[in-house]
Amino acid sequence: MRPLSFIPADRIDPSREMPIYMQIARAIIHEVERGRLTPGSYLPSTRDAAQSLGVNRKTVVLAYEELVAQGWLVSHGTRGTAVSPSLPGPAAQAGATMPRAGDTTARAEYPFLPPSGPPIAIPTGDWIKLDEGSPDGRQFPPDLLIRAYRLAIRNASEENRLQYRDPRGSPLLRESIAAMLKSQRGLMVTADNICVTRGSQMGISLAARVLVRPGDTVLVEALTYEPAVAAFRACGAHIVTIGLDRSGADIDAIERACRRHKVRAIFLTPHHQFPTTVSLPPESRLRTLDLARQFGFAVVEDDYDHEFQFGARPLLPMASYAPGQVIYVGSLSKLLLPALRVGYVVAPPEVIDSIAYQVSLTDGMGNTLTEDAAADLILSGDVRRHTRKVTRVYGARRDAFAQALATTMGDIVDYAIPDGGLAFWLRFRDASDLDRLEQNGEAHGLRFASSRSFMADPAAPRGLRIGFASLTEGEAVESLRRMRNAIGR
Repeated sequence: MRPLSFIPADRIDPSREMPIYMQIARAIIHEVERGRLTPGSYLPSTRDAAQSLGVNRKTVVLAYEELVAQGWLVSHGTRGTAVSPSLPGPAAQAGATMPRAGDTTARAEYPFLPPSGPPIAIPTGDWIKLDEGSPDGRQFPPDLLIRAYRLAIRNASEENRLQYRDPRGSPLLRESIAAMLKSQRGLMVTADNICVTRGSQMGISLAARVLVRPGDTVLVEALTYEPAVAAFRACGAHIVTIGLDRSGADIDAIERACRRHKVRAIFLTPHHQFPTTVSLPPESRLRTLDLARQFGFAVVEDDYDHEFQFGARPLLPMASYAPGQVIYVGSLSKLLLPALRVGYVVAPPEVIDSIAYQVSLTDGMGNTLTEDAAADLILSGDVRRHTRKVTRVYGARRDAFAQALATTMGDIVDYAIPDGGLAFWLRFRDASDLDRLEQNGEAHGLRFASSRSFMADPAAPRGLRIGFASLTEGEAVESLRRMRNAIGR
């Protein structure tokens, strides 16, 4: 191909996916930006350009017409086509660059905030993914989901509800969640107390936005849910870590922190502490709430897997008896399917209004169809029936996983069989075993969260949180076998 003098050869390539006329148009724009084509200068005729480029004349005509329509070029009839005289001159465009047609690696030429934490993408490949406590999506009957979506689509269309809507979420789902929380968790709430979110992480992030200003102190446990810490830090929070005892957060440490800092909020997972799985006892909950009243801070209660209890009935959420001190974050994702991305925040109505405003800045439309489908699953009783079924399944998997742990890793790790939740917390007797597992796990086809990802305090005890619910018994045995091989025992 013989390129025109003002279009570099590497700008036009028929093998690229981009149409040739678009490549020509982009190349001309690039030369204008570089200042090689000045305002008012004439381009070659379409016939000459086509001959030089070795393309059909109609291709060049399309490129010129595209640029005329966009305002880059002007047509002077029989006199030819020129660069628009209204464009800025070369000095204003000095140093401008444009990627080539097949180049997808352009780098930002402006300042931006880089991610402050590890990569969040989940790599694809032939791995066994040891999650931190996810449900098994294979357990949910797809026919129920199909029926719920079909009904949601039909009703929304008939009732003209396929428009932009309340950023708090679908009224039907908010009312359904309120009824579920009242009957099953003791929260005296209405739809006005609820904002629907795209999962619990979005709920935590929204809580951080309405609570925290740069420099405010937020308390978190030394071992905790890393994305929550990242959400508070993104709002400028000063993070202070609280130690753990055998039953969860050290309440005396919370009080000491409150006397040293002006605390704005504390993030807790009291039902099944993340990652250790222990439950915060009633006396610790009450003392925490007394401190919240005394020092004027909010408790952000993340109740991410309330339903999954295999022994005694679960303790009522802190929000059920202290609604004025607690912002309660929950999720239907673990209860139904993670892919549905349905969570919620519960708080006093004025706080929900503030949260809804934050939603409107980034997610004004939400997902009416998914939310209405989820509401139908709750109202029809399918959620409750599914919960009863999978709790039995996950209870059996917990017991089988504990047995496989004892057989495969019993001489390497210590653990307690959790009363609820979907994960084990493994404490390694020899830290070098954990080091080798983290170094060699990928080579043995394993993916799991690093022990340090749970550590808000570098001095916190290391361990691994390994979910059991998403694995069949055979998959669990194979994953533990690979873990032992990665350690090299």
